[in-house]
This record gives sequence, C-alpha cells and structure tokens, in this order.
Amino acid sequence: MNTKILKTLLSVFLFIFLSNELLADQGISSDQILIGMHTDISGPASMIGKQSVDGANMRFNEFNENGGAFGRTIKFIVEDHQYTVPRAVQAANKLLRKDKIAFMMGSLGTPMNNAVMTDQLAMNVPNLFPLTAARSMFDPFDRLKFTSGSTYYDQIRTGIKYLVENNNRESVCILYEDTDFGQEIVDAAYDQVEAMGMTIVESASAKPTDTDFTAQIKKLSNAGCDLVAMGTIVRTTILPFMKSKEINWTDVDFVATSASYYTVVAEQPNGVMNGLYCLNSLVFPYYDTANSDERAWWESFNSLYGTEPNTGAIYGYIFADMVVEGIKRAGQDLTVESFIAALETLEDFEDPLKLGSVTFNENKRQGSNISYFFQVQDERFRVISGPINY
Repeated sequence: MNTKILKTLLSVFLFIFLSNELLADQGISSDQILIGMHTDISGPASMIGKQSVDGANMRFNEFNENGGAFGRTIKFIVEDHQYTVPRAVQAANKLLRKDKIAFMMGSLGTPMNNAVMTDQLAMNVPNLFPLTAARSMFDPFDRLKFTSGSTYYDQIRTGIKYLVENNNRESVCILYEDTDFGQEIVDAAYDQVEAMGMTIVESASAKPTDTDFTAQIKKLSNAGCDLVAMGTIVRTTILPFMKSKEINWTDVDFVATSASYYTVVAEQPNGVMNGLYCLNSLVFPYYDTANSDERAWWESFNSLYGTEPNTGAIYGYIFADMVVEGIKRAGQDLTVESFIAALETLEDFEDPLKLGSVTFNENKRQGSNISYFFQVQDERFRVISGPINY
C-alpha cells in the first residue's frame, strides 16, 4: 500500500478514536459505572456521613449482586473530608480527576458542596442528592443538579411561624454556624420575622468544631430570647441545647432543621434533648413501630454493619436507589445525558421503604418540598404537624 495512503488512513482512524474518547463520558464503560461521594467519616458529622456511606453501599451491593443493568455494575468510591472545606476540595479533585467518576452522589455539607460545585459541573459530572438541604443545590437551575427534599430555608421559616403562632413566642433569636449552611438559616429567620412584622432580637455564631457554647447561650439568654432558630448540625445542636438546660434557661423554644434530624440527637441520655423542635422531609421509622418492610430493612442493615441504622443510613439507601433507577431507565446507551433524561421521567417515584416520593422533570430539580414538624419527646422525634407542602 502506498505510504501516503497508509498515513492518511492512520490519521483518519486516530481522529475517529480520539473523537470517540472525547465524546465518551468519564466513569462509564461497557461494564462499570464509577460513582463518588465526599463526606465526613472521621469528623464532627461522622455519625451522619459514615452511615450514609453504609446505606448507599447496601443498595449498590444489592444492585450489583442482582447482575447490575445492561452488563454494568457500580463501583462506589468514598473520600473523607472530615467536614472541612479544604479537605472536601481535595477529596472532590481526586474523585473527579484521578478516579474519573461519572456521578457525584450524597456528598455531605452545604459549604463543602458549594466549594466544589463549579469545577464539578464544568467537568459534566452531575451532583446527585447531596446530603444538604441548601437552596444552592438546585437554585439557580442547572441540568446537572438534583436534590431530593425540602430546604433549610423553608423549614426554619415554618418552625418560626408555628412557634410564634402556637407557643406565643415574641423574641426571636438565631444561633448559627458561621458557614454557608448557617447563613441559610440567618436569611430564613430574617425573612420570616419581617413577614410577621417582627425583628430578630439577638444572634450568636459558632464554628462547626466548637465544643463550648457557654458564651453563646448566655448572650441569647441575657437578651431575653424565647425562640432560637438553630443553624446547627448534630453536635452543635446537642451542646448548646444541653447548656441551656444546665443554666436552667427553660422558658425558650429551640427549633432546628433537617441538619439536626438524626436519632443520635434525640437519644441523648436522660432525655436531655426533650423539647427540641425540628423539621425534616421524611419520618424516620423506629424499629418497634415500623411496618414489616421497614423492619426487614432494619434487620438487613444491622446484620451487614453490626449497628442500628440512623437517618443517615436511610438517606444513603434512598439516594442510591434513585441513582439505580436512573441507570436502569437510561438503558444500554448510558451517558450523562441519557441518565439525566431518565431522572426527568421520575414522577411520584416512591423510595423502597415508601417514606416519600420525588418528581423531576426538565424544569424541576427539587424532588419534593414536603416537611414534617417534630418535637423530641421521650428521646424520640414525634410528629406534631405535617406533612407540610410548601
């Protein structure tokens, strides 16, 4: 064959090969799908992060053990960010550039997700069902952003309104983490009191790693607050609430968001968290009151991991199930685009435990906007109102 013709053919073949490589979505091959998560496994929110990993692994393993879909199974890669932004950036960079994941799912924390979002979306990697209820997870709209439940913003506004109207509260204050997450609660509280013709009496901030809330609680108590909106997560909810009881500050209501709706909060010994108000988009099924399907799931989780599941485990399992459903609906020709199109067909799609449902379409990236209002009673979250549909 003429050398010139051979070189031309080789150039054509090389062009076609490279074009296909460029068009192919990273993390999706003929036999595997790579899914990543950055979360807290060893930091202040590890009781949430670790169990969300276990719950997701449980569902992905079920998928793989049943043969996957269209010849593909899932490889789930998790990185520990210890609930810090620098580590989250580092973890996400590894997942995106070294592991070359196709999808990011269930990553924990508002500031952590916000810090990596722009870079991640620029690489055409969807952000699926992050473990945060911040509005930035779906607003402004982006085709690659999907979130599942109600927002912190709506939750805290609902809590303030309910307690002002039903508990005759008059002096609204804020205790918040000095992060993107905390700012969400600050914005909601100011907007709600303004809508009710009231003002914020006092506010106090903290770092996510703080362990002493003496100064903050004294500041709010001295200001005469009778309602405190909490922009806090698990530990930063428990410690100040306990401190308020320690100083006998009892004529006050504390209301938190889904960031505090974890069994470890309610189950603190000796009923110390009794009285705390909280909102969340689903009702956690306690084993002794669970139905047969919920009990079977509990027992399976306990058998696998040697511990009882908390709310994080439920979230991880449900998030993974939605990803699995999207993969199945996308079919043999799985790409980022076909996966997104598949998620957009979910309408009133129930999770396996039937705790709730989601609906997405080409213009809708928030699966549900329902909340329940709880109070901790006898070391459990008890529903006192809801479901509330915003």
